Amino acid sequence: MSFKELGVTDELAEILLQNGIGEPTPIQKETIPVILEGSDVVGQAQTGTGKTLAFVLPLLQKIDAERDAIQGLIIAPTRELAIQITAEVRKLTESLGDIHVLAVYGGQDVIAQMHQLEGKVHLVVGTPGRLLDHIRRETIDLSSVSTFVLDEADQMLHIGFLTDIEDIMENVPATRQTLLFSATMPDEVKKLARTYTKNPRDIHIQTKNITLKEIRQRVVETTDRGKQNDLVRSIRLLRPYLAIIFCRTKRRVSKLNEALQSMDFNSDELHGDLSQAKREDVMKRFRQGDIQFLVATDVAARGLDVEGVTHVFNYDIALDAESYIHRIGRTGRAGGKGLAVTFIAPKDRRLLQVIERETNQRLKVLELEYL
Repeated sequence: MSFKELGVTDELAEILLQNGIGEPTPIQKETIPVILEGSDVVGQAQTGTGKTLAFVLPLLQKIDAERDAIQGLIIAPTRELAIQITAEVRKLTESLGDIHVLAVYGGQDVIAQMHQLEGKVHLVVGTPGRLLDHIRRETIDLSSVSTFVLDEADQMLHIGFLTDIEDIMENVPATRQTLLFSATMPDEVKKLARTYTKNPRDIHIQTKNITLKEIRQRVVETTDRGKQNDLVRSIRLLRPYLAIIFCRTKRRVSKLNEALQSMDFNSDELHGDLSQAKREDVMKRFRQGDIQFLVATDVAARGLDVEGVTHVFNYDIALDAESYIHRIGRTGRAGGKGLAVTFIAPKDRRLLQVIERETNQRLKVLELEYL
């Protein structure tokens, strides 16, 4: 099935082709026609399934470029994801010409944002805190929003944005179309969906096994004391092109990054304590391949979509199967093969069993001495 058959305009379908996108993914096939017909959507799909285009394409198609008003609002939990969504939108709107998109997130100059909001803006992509700031300052007018998107809803609630979201919802019209996307569906997300959507179409794309098939997964049995040495040995033996290394806390990220840099590895860190400018710079350099090893926390790397990541190292094991799948899903993208290596100290055995049970597989041991 082609994008045109889903109801996407010839113009947008042509722009997609120019960007090397010819065939819709399962989430796009299921979602685009439903959004175009005006229904609310509750979609469950992991990052990397093409879900951003699933809501961005119909949203752009619905915008009336002649009207000088914000008609679409997309909320994302992190600045990185807001930037990423905005970049995808701009790839499409560059050729469309008349549709104006604005990213609104913390760390940017608020006054500069206020000036931009005074100009022509059709679509806003933002994080809850900064959006709420503009609402309170009365520098943003959401009274014409006809399509409202809540992306990564589970992560939004995990970070603690529920009251911010509720406050924002009070400022968009009750007649809007609401699209809620989430990788997981805990009770709080289901409650949010019940509260803010009207007769939504439930779309669930099961990608767990597909994602895992593309990625070779191994464990390295180690100890807390020997973990750093085993990571370094793994890196030297496996020789990744681009790799993300996950740690559980910001402090452990900084400590490991410092150690890697002292051994002349081309690494940098990504976590919530960095300034916005630093985070953007790190992301840009990693995307360009100027950084080979990105040491990151889960939240910082959520929604991180970088082509060419060959390896993921779980320096600290993920706390549950969903987080594990999100982490390893950073590699093996776009048909490429990836390798995910998880370091297991004796105390991590129980978590490994949970991950193996929920992903329905046994992870093979990577014997470093035999490589």
